Amino acid sequence: MQFHLSREDKIFNWINIVVVGIVTLLILYPLLFVVFASLSDPRQIFDSALLLWPKGFTLEGYKRVFDNPDIWMGFKNAVIYTVLGTAVNVIMTTLAAYPLSRRDFRGRNVITILFTFTMFFSGGLIPTYLVNQHLGIINTMWVMILPGAVSVYNMIIMRTYFQQNIPLELEESAFIDGATDMQLLLKVVLPLSTPIIAVMMMFYGVGRWNGYFDAMIYLSDRELFPLQLILREILVQNQMGDAANQAMMNSNQSEVNLIKQSIKYAVVVVSSIPVLVFYPIVSKYFEKGIMVGAIKG
Repeated sequence: MQFHLSREDKIFNWINIVVVGIVTLLILYPLLFVVFASLSDPRQIFDSALLLWPKGFTLEGYKRVFDNPDIWMGFKNAVIYTVLGTAVNVIMTTLAAYPLSRRDFRGRNVITILFTFTMFFSGGLIPTYLVNQHLGIINTMWVMILPGAVSVYNMIIMRTYFQQNIPLELEESAFIDGATDMQLLLKVVLPLSTPIIAVMMMFYGVGRWNGYFDAMIYLSDRELFPLQLILREILVQNQMGDAANQAMMNSNQSEVNLIKQSIKYAVVVVSSIPVLVFYPIVSKYFEKGIMVGAIKG
């Protein structure tokens, strides 16, 4: 059966296509500019108003990045913090969300309100720093992993997913068969919760990978710096680290500035690659998980 669009519908569709196309270009161009600039000769990047392709193709920026030991050190630390931190986040969020989703759990509404209260009121930076200091985790890898183990917002999304997608009859039949609460969670609930777990991994993983503020506050040992803090030094403070600066000492100042310009763009691209690789893996679960978990219940 074919539907014939009216003239007004066709005009409306074309307007939508044009508007969406313009918005897409506005979003994509800054990303493409960074990629093209990282592959271009720094002297030619700003020769024209728009950079639509690499000019004076060169990989010098990437060569300098991969020759910089600070980049590799930061990349290794960022991977450790992201993997361990995301694992802790997902486990703790699941252990908090599942009991609160159970209808037979007394006081779950009160506990949920107490959790929600922390979304609007917190102790602040100084009390948090003092707590971490008394725990003895300042300037250790654990200060990047343990604090903020649970996001209340994500916990509420996961709790709602459990309420909407885990049938009560399934839980009752599992208990009749002799399953314990932990067995029910591990063998029944979690296998049915792949979409929301993937969404949680995406939320937490991207946040962990992009985070630098906690590292800037709690870490003083450079050996523990994550990649984003090294990137901040390069982009904001214009520092390349002792090893990289030593390697450029023999160049004149103008050449050094051009090299640093190219390195900035290359570092942004390198630091974004893991997120771009990870997102397609979980994207097929993303829409289903976040939409179902966001339904009020």
